[in-house]
Amino acid sequence: MGENGINDKYIIIVGCGKLGAHLAGLLFESGKSVVMVDMRPSAFGRLPDGFGGFMLEADATELDTLKKAGIENADVFVATTDDDNTNIMLTQIAKTIYGVKKVVARVYEPHRQKVYEEFELETICPMILSAEAFRDYIESDGGGE
Repeated sequence: MGENGINDKYIIIVGCGKLGAHLAGLLFESGKSVVMVDMRPSAFGRLPDGFGGFMLEADATELDTLKKAGIENADVFVATTDDDNTNIMLTQIAKTIYGVKKVVARVYEPHRQKVYEEFELETICPMILSAEAFRDYIESDGGGE
């Protein structure tokens, strides 16, 4: 544990879109060491003001890029690109080749999430989470008449 009980974790996030950039900001703000990887230099403009993590402009599907990002030391690997297949491939590489203990991929297609989970790959599908949140709100007793 680091200062104030915050876990010192080294986290690599691939894909600096809206989700990846927001996640990087939250994790950095909570005291984590964050490396953001994206091959589009303009993408880093999405990172919040005050982001003090590392930014690596490169193609994460190349093993040299993952090594430059420090994957051998990563505690967590997150893939949030706009392509499900890329995200799954990257998390498989992080888990099987580099032994990263906690890996997760964002997937857009809900039907793919169940398939990937059969291969013991952790995934998050924002569409499913959003639909469940809407359902829970609609079925709850509060919030309107």
